[in-house]
Amino acid sequence: MKEKTILKLKLNSDPRWADLASKNLEEILVDHAYCEQKAASTGISLIVHYPEKERLVDELTALVAEEWEHFDRVVKELRKRNLPLGRPRRDEYVVQLMAHVRKGGPRERQLLDQLLVSSLIEARSCERFKLLWLHLQDRDPELSQFYYELMASEAGHFVSYVDLAKEYCDSAEVDARLQELLKIEGEIVVSLPVRDDRMH
Repeated sequence: MKEKTILKLKLNSDPRWADLASKNLEEILVDHAYCEQKAASTGISLIVHYPEKERLVDELTALVAEEWEHFDRVVKELRKRNLPLGRPRRDEYVVQLMAHVRKGGPRERQLLDQLLVSSLIEARSCERFKLLWLHLQDRDPELSQFYYELMASEAGHFVSYVDLAKEYCDSAEVDARLQELLKIEGEIVVSLPVRDDRMH
C-alpha cells in the first residue's frame, strides 16, 4: 500500500516509531484500544448531530459497529498477553487535528471538517498499522497478521469519510479543504515527539 497515493498523506511516520512501539506492545495495545473506542464514539456523535442525513446515518452505523468490533479484538489481544486494559490517555495528535474543525458558520462547513478530520485520523492509523504489520512479522507473527487485517479496514474508513463529505458538500470544496488539512496533519506529525506508548 502506497500511503501517499492511496491515503494522500503528505508525510510518512518517523521510521523509528515502529521499532519503539514494537518493544512496548502493552502500552501500544492499550492506546490502540482507546483509539478504536474514540473512533466509534466519533461516528455515534456524527449520527446524533446529523440524523437527517440518511446515507451518513447508514454508513456510520456500520462503521461504528466495525470500530467497536476492533475495540473488542484489541482487548482480546491484551487478554491473551495477561495485560490489563489500563486507563485512557490524551491523544495529542487528535486534539491538535480537531482544533482545526471550523466553528460557527454554515452547518455543512462544520460537517465537512469533521468528516475530513476523521478521514485523516483513519489514514494515519492505517499507515501505523502497516508499520506494525511489517515490523512484527518475525517478532510476533500473530499480532502482525492482526494489524494487516485492520490496516485494510482503516483504509476503507478513510475513503468512506471522504465520500460522505462529497455527498453533502461541493466536491471541489472537499478536495481543496482536504489538501489544507493534509498539510496541517503533516505539520502536526512532525511537531510531535516519537513516542513508544501512543498509536499516533
